Amino acid sequence: MGSKADAAVATKLDGRVERGNQTRRLVLRRTVDIASVEGLDALSVGRIATELKLSKSGVFALFGSKEELQLATIRAAGRIHLDNVVEPAMKSPPGLGRVGRLCARWLDYSEQRVFPGGCFFYGAIAEFGAREGAVHDALVRADRAWTGQVEHCLAEARDTGELRPDTDVPQLAFELIALMETANAQSVLHGEPDAYRRAGVAVTARLRAAATDPTLVPQLP
Repeated sequence: MGSKADAAVATKLDGRVERGNQTRRLVLRRTVDIASVEGLDALSVGRIATELKLSKSGVFALFGSKEELQLATIRAAGRIHLDNVVEPAMKSPPGLGRVGRLCARWLDYSEQRVFPGGCFFYGAIAEFGAREGAVHDALVRADRAWTGQVEHCLAEARDTGELRPDTDVPQLAFELIALMETANAQSVLHGEPDAYRRAGVAVTARLRAAATDPTLVPQLP
């Protein structure tokens, strides 16, 4: 008898947990879109509850504060970035092909407006770059992780012999990221899709200049 009762309680709790997880996913899909256009400061428990027709107390129970909502939004955006950019690129073998695919995926992620405001992190870092606190620190970690990923792929290409042994990996990563972020900024500001083509040409040229064999670098679209 007791085991049946316990099972019933466990099932009820599991149902609540799953409903809570579904609500959390629903909320975060909306918050990443809002923040990419209006900024993380535009997020509030009340606004999200109203827009999604949820109870304010229910949303508050999931996040507890505006800051935690912002932090959860950053984590959700990071997962989306991994899914759309990093993980697909990692399916390519180490080398310049992987580097090229990583850059191509990032440009596509921005151009296709996976986030309606362009790259989520470009806007969020501009918003919180000069501030202090947990949100700023979370964005620092996310930015370092992305830069580290680009540097890692470039170091792999150098180790495979496809990049010249004297390649300054942090410098090259800095240049590639700068080119991609400029395309994002120009496209968002001016509605100029040709910025992505220009970035692709520039990234390809920079990689070919550093390659031991320029034909190893495909032309980025």
